[in-house]
Amino acid sequence: MSKKKDNGVPGLCRTRWSRSINPADTWKEYPRPAMVRASYINLNGMWDYCFTPSPNIPARFEGQLPVPFSPEAPLSGVGRRLSPDEFLWYRRSFTLRKQQKDQRVLLHFGAVDQECDVFVNGKPAGEHTGGYLPFTLDITDITEEASNELLVRVRDYSDTSCYSRGKQKLDKGGMFYTAQSGIWQTVWLELVPDPYISAVHFTPDYDGSCCRVRITAGGRRKGGPIRCTVRPETEEDRQYRDDPARPAAGKQSSGTVCVRTFSPDREAVLPLPGFHAWTPEDPFLYHATLEMEDDRVECYFAMRKCDIQTGSDGLRRIFLNNSPYMQTGVLDQGYWPDGLYTAPCDEAFIYDIRAMKDLGFNMLRKHIKIEPQRWYYHCDRLGMLVWQDMVCGGSSYRHWFVTYLATLFNAMHITIKDGRHSRFLLSRRDAEGRKQFLRETKETIEALRVHPSIVCWVPFNEGWGQFDALKIADFVRSLDSTRLIDHASGWFDQKGGDLCSLHYYFFTLKFRPEPVRALALTEFGGYSWQVPGHSYSEKLYGYGKYDSRQTLTEGYRRLLSSTILPAVKQGISATIYTQLSDVEEEVNGLYTYDREILKPDGETVRKLNQELKDAVNRH
Repeated sequence: MSKKKDNGVPGLCRTRWSRSINPADTWKEYPRPAMVRASYINLNGMWDYCFTPSPNIPARFEGQLPVPFSPEAPLSGVGRRLSPDEFLWYRRSFTLRKQQKDQRVLLHFGAVDQECDVFVNGKPAGEHTGGYLPFTLDITDITEEASNELLVRVRDYSDTSCYSRGKQKLDKGGMFYTAQSGIWQTVWLELVPDPYISAVHFTPDYDGSCCRVRITAGGRRKGGPIRCTVRPETEEDRQYRDDPARPAAGKQSSGTVCVRTFSPDREAVLPLPGFHAWTPEDPFLYHATLEMEDDRVECYFAMRKCDIQTGSDGLRRIFLNNSPYMQTGVLDQGYWPDGLYTAPCDEAFIYDIRAMKDLGFNMLRKHIKIEPQRWYYHCDRLGMLVWQDMVCGGSSYRHWFVTYLATLFNAMHITIKDGRHSRFLLSRRDAEGRKQFLRETKETIEALRVHPSIVCWVPFNEGWGQFDALKIADFVRSLDSTRLIDHASGWFDQKGGDLCSLHYYFFTLKFRPEPVRALALTEFGGYSWQVPGHSYSEKLYGYGKYDSRQTLTEGYRRLLSSTILPAVKQGISATIYTQLSDVEEEVNGLYTYDREILKPDGETVRKLNQELKDAVNRH
């Protein structure tokens, strides 16, 4: 890559998108496609910012940065890291049109890393802890019809606290990456009536040919009856989600398959005889218009089922819509050289998903990160299964135990319990950190369960902050019984959940079919090739090292043909290759970090993926 700068982004940090976008004018798409209203004010763009050593409001600000890019991200133009002992301030103004009677003003944040306090017109509006989850503040009583000032104060402890942090590390390197902070997803306003629809949960009942729906109402007044109109999704519906100002297709009754009226906070049943099922090959969506008094929301859902059943070969396997279905996936870290946690634009999301589909993959494991809602929407509409990791936390990880010794124990079939006596070794002695993990697990499921592409929840990975995984699996099941649970991906299996989850990098792949759980190879490969001119760092981190496309492709082919395909025939129901792209020092991606170079031969990858699918789907 050229060292020339475009939009202030160094050449080795650029992608094809950051060459052309204006960071101050990106991420204007509707941020919540699964629940759309016409009233929408996007607050992304240039905000004042300031770093301070104290929590006091600064007398003046240092400059401007483009929200939602973190100050650490090259696209922000700041190039400054927020330290754990500092505060990061944001400021901008917004104007509201004259409010109607009983109208509420809702302020939405997609995600702010890690703690934040919000002020509107100098008055406290609310606070939030947790750097990966959306939150909403009702700021009606502290706004004016004229100009309003919005202040956000952020503190980020990164990996020096027990809070969830994912793959971020202040001292980055190897499998851990640049720490980022502050606002990294869309900020937006909604003007809603009182009462209003605040949450929507669709639960497909595939065998019952119906979908269950529960609507939660918000506001000061009690919500009245809700009218729900369901029809197959049209192209106009898709366009409306990207531009809520255009007339909604839901105003037309053409194609309606179901109409029901029900009360808020009570489950209703939407009968769908002869429904059209959702699959990655045919991602068919149903569109729902919800109307409650003066409120109107456009939503969607899909009819699909994912569970564990016994195949015709007598082995427990993952089924999709009551048929055996091989899930061939890749590990997806969701990092970008120009935006870190924030993709440079919506088109970049679409590119990653389509690139993996083109290679024959039908699943992405979103690794230790929660994406903006638009990423899941694209998986829903394009047809990509998702395994969603919870974000790991805890004190500093003891890699001699959770990586090296755990790998050896796993090869020797030695099980390490993750109860009270292991909390020191697994970095979970802090009670507040455990409580925070439970809160965030619940909030993650509540925020994302509307997306039909998600078919599996993954609470823990390789012992990073793991604790009481059996109890956590039961907790997840109580929140959502319709999806698979991989309760402990990798080394610290506690014999719970729906899957025996194996990682394979070093030792011989050994496994035994089980009578209840299915087998899944949830990480493997990680083969590396550092492509000159397309690498972030001179350092190299990976597992098998190669020096050309030809040798990498041959290594990949040999691994899949000699080890993975026989394992699939013997019971493995899902495979997840490490990984979608290089990330900083990790050069084990199918694509380079800038997404410019596909490293192995694409036709070879497609052919091997089809062989894996054929080995299972024929049963």
